[in-house]
Amino acid sequence: MRELIYYVACSVDGFIAHPDGSHDGFSQDGEYFVDLFASFPETVPSHLRDVMGIHSENKWFDIVLMGRKTYEIGLKDGITSPYSHLKQYLFSRSIKESPDPNVELVADNAIELVTGLKNESGKGIWLCGGANLATTLFTNKLIDRLILKINPFLMGAGIPLFAGSILVSRGFANESTALELIDRKVYNNGVLLLDYKVRRSNK
Repeated sequence: MRELIYYVACSVDGFIAHPDGSHDGFSQDGEYFVDLFASFPETVPSHLRDVMGIHSENKWFDIVLMGRKTYEIGLKDGITSPYSHLKQYLFSRSIKESPDPNVELVADNAIELVTGLKNESGKGIWLCGGANLATTLFTNKLIDRLILKINPFLMGAGIPLFAGSILVSRGFANESTALELIDRKVYNNGVLLLDYKVRRSNK
């Protein structure tokens, strides 16, 4: 069975982007990126791989899941297939047709699709954003691990790791989920890379 891993950068106070979707404040340190991209080469967008000299095979993932807001960050710059070296799924009800034949649009039955993908053989599944999709998958117990790149700044407000309104509507507001730390790394720029396994309750 494939693992579904929420691999994402966030601020210390748990935001993955500013309210407008921008990422100002996240580390741009070269040494940090060199190490990160050596460890997770498939997370570099396709249009940057040649520029950055990244030609490694996929180590962790062969599938990427993207919410609409995450996908639209690249789409604004004309990038319709951001991870062409992975099988790409775009989850959106407002986008009526996929902007690219290499990106499969998912409007309905997201849980059934992801459950089916997890039951296939292959590398892991990368959830790269956003908050609504992450929350939907989390509340249906489909996320296995969180690998967080915690950047040393406080954003104050923005798009959170998980959408609180969905957690409330699905009865998760007063519940907690234990995470087991299975790996960690501290970079000189202050970024913490924390790899957590989601511990499921037996209830």
